[in-house]
Amino acid sequence: MTRAKTTAAKTAKVPPKAAEPHSPKGARYATIAVDVRESVALVTLSRPKMHNAFDATMIRELTQALSTLDGDASVRAVVLLGEGKSFCAGADLNWMKEMAGYDDAKNLADAKAMAWMLRTLYMLGKPTIARVHGSAFGGGVGLIACCDIAFAAQDATFSLSEAKLGLIPAAISPYVVEAIGARQARRYFLSAERFTAAEAFRIGLVHEIYPFAELDGRINEVLGALLLAGPRAQAECKALIRAVASRPIDESVIADTATRIARVRGSAEGKEGVAAFLDKRAPAWVPESLREP
Repeated sequence: MTRAKTTAAKTAKVPPKAAEPHSPKGARYATIAVDVRESVALVTLSRPKMHNAFDATMIRELTQALSTLDGDASVRAVVLLGEGKSFCAGADLNWMKEMAGYDDAKNLADAKAMAWMLRTLYMLGKPTIARVHGSAFGGGVGLIACCDIAFAAQDATFSLSEAKLGLIPAAISPYVVEAIGARQARRYFLSAERFTAAEAFRIGLVHEIYPFAELDGRINEVLGALLLAGPRAQAECKALIRAVASRPIDESVIADTATRIARVRGSAEGKEGVAAFLDKRAPAWVPESLREP
């Protein structure tokens, strides 16, 4: 008889080893790397010389990789991280300069591609973790806000810097405002000032902060916890939060929540989870490496 372990001692380690970028489906990327280990996908922004600033190629590749991972049942969680000194410095200014010369239709198409990439990350049906170190500016803050869980190094720095460039953080705004609230968004959207990891924690952008040397260990602990939960239940939890957040608790919400739990309770995963608990065994979805002998 086996039961699930409560630690993540044998889960995937982050960051990924230096290796040729690859995805579980064999795709090759120019600006990111995808490495799947023991059901955890490590998605690395891989433009270190540019502090992982994104351009049209990275936006396209992130959208493709995230969509692929979302459809891969063997992947249970996704960790988003940056190679080199920074997490993500936002948009590549050379790319932004090029966009300024586009006609209206092409300019709008590029903006929509960015918005769709963020939505793809936000709507992913499995847990996502942002591993933040160094600088996280502009769109980099948007990536953090799109993830379910965010951990940052104590010396990380943040800025919603668009207004300094005469721009606005439009595409990232729904996710950032959801994460930090309208009041904090007013300050940091307007001032574009830099703030510390401690402030990012205070306003709700990141969940926890650690010395850099301890960051990966803490992420692995949380990954271990995530892998003990039902994957279908996690996807349903994410949909549930989106459905009830910022809504009055009226009859329609009550009816919707009742429908959701009735459906999930009767699902194969729901039945397996309850049976496993009563039988004092690990549910079928728990990886072998996390099962107690």
